[in-house]
Amino acid sequence: MGSSLLTILILISLAYVSFAAIPMRPIDVPFGRNYVPTWAFDHIKYFNGGSEIQLHLDKYTGTGFQSKGSYLFGHFSMYIKMVAGDSAGTVTAFYLSSQNSEHDEIDFEFLGNRTGQPYILQTNVFTGGKGDREQRIYLWFDPTQTYHRYSILWNLNQIVFYVDDVPIRVFKNNNNLGVKFPFNQPMKIYNSLWNADDWATRGGLEKTDWSKAPFIASYKGFHVDGCEASVNAKFCDTQGKRWWDQPQFRDLDAAQWQRLKWVRQKYTIYNYCSDRKRYPQQPPECIRDRDI
Repeated sequence: MGSSLLTILILISLAYVSFAAIPMRPIDVPFGRNYVPTWAFDHIKYFNGGSEIQLHLDKYTGTGFQSKGSYLFGHFSMYIKMVAGDSAGTVTAFYLSSQNSEHDEIDFEFLGNRTGQPYILQTNVFTGGKGDREQRIYLWFDPTQTYHRYSILWNLNQIVFYVDDVPIRVFKNNNNLGVKFPFNQPMKIYNSLWNADDWATRGGLEKTDWSKAPFIASYKGFHVDGCEASVNAKFCDTQGKRWWDQPQFRDLDAAQWQRLKWVRQKYTIYNYCSDRKRYPQQPPECIRDRDI
């Protein structure tokens, strides 16, 4: 092979690496490495040396767990298998949240349903204590049959929600449009299973059937790759040095935008960006986020 052709091939491969934006594969660790129970400890069951756990919900209580550390940016993922069967009224949650009154929050919430009806995945982003940015989608698989990976990539430029390797939502840093972005409040990671039958299923019309209890959600993976910071930290000590903080993760690549478009066209059932009843004037971030 001539040296000029070899040079061209190397440049092509480097260009691909530079623009591809697929997150690194999570590293599975036991529950106790990164997490501790938060409430109702006896409703958490441990398996395989803590590499897998179950959260149990009954008519007395749900349960949850949280990260040991607080993080200012990073990549966080969890393998979850949702409550099977009649899960109406239940919510399985995986989210990041800061700990003050004007809090920031990044949410995955899985809303249960009657047997045979699909789960609804609701995402939301709170900044400075303000949310109201709900998006809801159906999933393209049954999340109760096997584990699937749900991930949040958060850096100074964007927040990306992933289901397996499919981006389902992007929230850009639009500070220059007057839209607040989470950048200076470290967050803990929370997971929970709880009863929310006052709103979760058909706006609260479908109530939890306690004869089906206990409701069980299973978790494994427990991956955390973030900039650990004290609760009062205002910046990340490793800013610009971690893989999720590199230029190729400032935006989605073309293939990922196509996959997000596929989710919007085929599986999205609610998007605050297109709700003219709530927002007669479209929120400014929606156009830049290409989420209309």
